[in-house]
Amino acid sequence: MPRALVFPGQGAQYVGMGAELAQRFPSARRLLDEADRILGFALSDFMANGPEADLTRTDISQPAILVASAMSLAVAQEAVKPLTCAAVAGLSLGEYSALYAAGSLSFADAVKLVRLRGEAMQAAADAVPSGMIALIGADEASAAALCMEAAGGEVLTVANLNSTGQVVISGARGACVRAIELAKKHNIRRAMPLPVAGAFHSPLMAPAADRLKAALAGVVFKDPQWPIYTNVTAKPVTSAADVPALLVAQLTQPVRWADSVVAMQAAGIDEFLELGPGKTLGGMISRTVKDVVCRNLDTPADAEALVRG
Repeated sequence: MPRALVFPGQGAQYVGMGAELAQRFPSARRLLDEADRILGFALSDFMANGPEADLTRTDISQPAILVASAMSLAVAQEAVKPLTCAAVAGLSLGEYSALYAAGSLSFADAVKLVRLRGEAMQAAADAVPSGMIALIGADEASAAALCMEAAGGEVLTVANLNSTGQVVISGARGACVRAIELAKKHNIRRAMPLPVAGAFHSPLMAPAADRLKAALAGVVFKDPQWPIYTNVTAKPVTSAADVPALLVAQLTQPVRWADSVVAMQAAGIDEFLELGPGKTLGGMISRTVKDVVCRNLDTPADAEALVRG
């Protein structure tokens, strides 16, 4: 059964994530301790104890989710020997976890990059009042039409194609308000603001993309051990040379997660193992494709279930 390892993005965080894994598995504890040393502060304390308001800060949640995902990966590698797969992928931030899993990016570089990425995205969000709106019952065409009507001269664009029937748009605050008011006109069932700092995956993140590009210039990437289906193209990448530009583009372009899932199934993958906090990706995958198995590893109980098969 060809398997893909998939990794969640921002929004998957919760207070207490990774705590049980750290208690039960020394390999997970080592990664948590290493992250604290790399960052120079107790990320582990935010993960274990919150408060939630701090854990949801972009500059904290991004490294926290990556570290929790790396911990889940370490435990999965102990539970299933060898842990083989045919591809890796991650939703937005999760793409960094996927690169780490595929051996393309070191743990230290991944932690430092996502910390900087979070800081840069927060700064860009602070510069322009903005937000993101989840659309239920939309597709890319209806979401794009809504953006065109609601923009009113401001930035408003399709940001995330998460699953069949779920699209997220992103842009200036006023345009987001108008989009909520106009959604029904475009036969979109629901339009809900998301609790995020700003307009991620939109042109308003261009300053963050510039900062990230400068940081990536000093990082060494290796060819991934397995193909990584990237957010920007929804196509497999196997060369390290292609990675930095795609990570930069990801900040201002749509995340094509649903397209990536469809492409992985078309390549023969019929099992998805979600590594990291929560089960968000499993829900998105099961709404997008049929006849696949979705599993997750977030707790010791999940690890035991994985061992049992």
